[in-house]
Amino acid sequence: MAGDDTLLVNVVDHLPLGVWIARAPSGEFVFANKVFHEIMGMGAISEVAVGEYAQPYGIYDEQGELYPESKMPFVRALQAGDTISVDDIVIHRRDGSRVNVRATARPIRNDANEITHIVIAFADITAERAAERASNALEKRKLDADRLEALGTLASGVAHDFNNILASIQVMASRIRLAGEKEPTQTRDDLRRIERAVETAAQLTRSLLTFGRGPAEPSSRVEVTEVVRGVVDMISRTFDRKIFVGYESSGFAFIRGDSSQIEQLVLNLAVNARDAMPTGGTISISVHPHLGIDPHVRIEIADTGPGVPDALKPHIFEPYFTTKDEPQKRGSGLGLATVYGIVKARGGTIEVLDALPRGARFVVKLPLESGSREGSQPAEDATNDEVEMIPGSGLVLLADDEPLVRQAIRHALTLVGYQVIEAKDGVDAISVFRKRHAELKAVLIDAVMPKLGGVEASRLLHEISGGVPIVLMSGRIPHEDASALARSGIHAFLTKPFGVPELSRTLAVAIRGKNAPA
Repeated sequence: MAGDDTLLVNVVDHLPLGVWIARAPSGEFVFANKVFHEIMGMGAISEVAVGEYAQPYGIYDEQGELYPESKMPFVRALQAGDTISVDDIVIHRRDGSRVNVRATARPIRNDANEITHIVIAFADITAERAAERASNALEKRKLDADRLEALGTLASGVAHDFNNILASIQVMASRIRLAGEKEPTQTRDDLRRIERAVETAAQLTRSLLTFGRGPAEPSSRVEVTEVVRGVVDMISRTFDRKIFVGYESSGFAFIRGDSSQIEQLVLNLAVNARDAMPTGGTISISVHPHLGIDPHVRIEIADTGPGVPDALKPHIFEPYFTTKDEPQKRGSGLGLATVYGIVKARGGTIEVLDALPRGARFVVKLPLESGSREGSQPAEDATNDEVEMIPGSGLVLLADDEPLVRQAIRHALTLVGYQVIEAKDGVDAISVFRKRHAELKAVLIDAVMPKLGGVEASRLLHEISGGVPIVLMSGRIPHEDASALARSGIHAFLTKPFGVPELSRTLAVAIRGKNAPA
């Protein structure tokens, strides 16, 4: 019989669960197996009874508070007279480690159906909880990405519509100013101010479009460390002397992109870091290429400010979201949204982490393109220098679904010297073109229209007659690359909003059969 008892204890000790038994209702300790000791990080305490379990055993809830004695598994099973299970217990071991536990308590009854003991089985569910947290975090990131995607779609749509309004204002102001040489100086100055205001608003819509769909302009080969070093040099000279800027890099990192977009990305993150440290601090910028299965360049911008609260991290890349209270520091609210759009368009990732010992750390990863330093081809900076209006002549087909925009561009084309025939959408443009393409000098067509968009309509126009140059207008660069656009018969591209000089130059170049400058 003694041998049987030894075998029973052996079996219980080797169960994959911690077992603890106490008398009811006092809670006086009776038995605990080895796994119970391993889970708790300590042996059973014989002098502890009901009402005093939490402190001696280090039993806490998931919020880090001592587990209520009234909700202990022993007490609840005794009250219910039945099996109960809880999985919100966290054991704070004396060595500092934490163990998540699922406790299942069951009453033991005698022949008179009286509860004499409570047996509790403890299961270590730490790994299960970690997996749940990882799964929840992944799901949250997916939901955040979906929400940002939806915001991007909204931002893109708003920006497109807003650009059409700006286009009409810009063209009308430009036309009136250029046509009104006899107008008073004050009137001409006011018109130029209108044009400048439109240019400022256009910058905002471009930022919205960058967030919403990402820049899709033709890209070149960019060496990232060189571009970032240039930004570091600039901010080191221009930021307040209370801000120390550190920089480190290793090797060369080539990507497909636009150097101006990479500059904007780093500058926006650096300005965000600066604004987080009004009394001074350190901005640490690093660029390191990583080769292997997933070759990428890692750009990190860290600061020693107060950091970003966890509750705000899912929102900081949203347009117009800001934590800045001072009106003079609020800006447009598109800084981080623009960064998000640039990174997304380049097939990269961005996340905000806590910096050590304090502050925020933005980590950007962009796909690498293999190559050498000598192969680098920095993208040329675009310029908005105004050029002289270039006169023209002949018939131009103008297709745009916005009547106000069509009217403004028609008047501008008339001022330059062209005759104009209008179409209200892509389908209408094809109908008009089919009848009169022999008379046309050029086609000016909007990229986004109902029924049939400008790119697809251009392909059909080109099939009808490939001898008429087509100029595509849009508030953003189309996704197709330059060669694909050329195969559609598109010779040039006009970004809305634009003025009469730019319109006249682009048409003149297209009609001469050359590509418009970027």
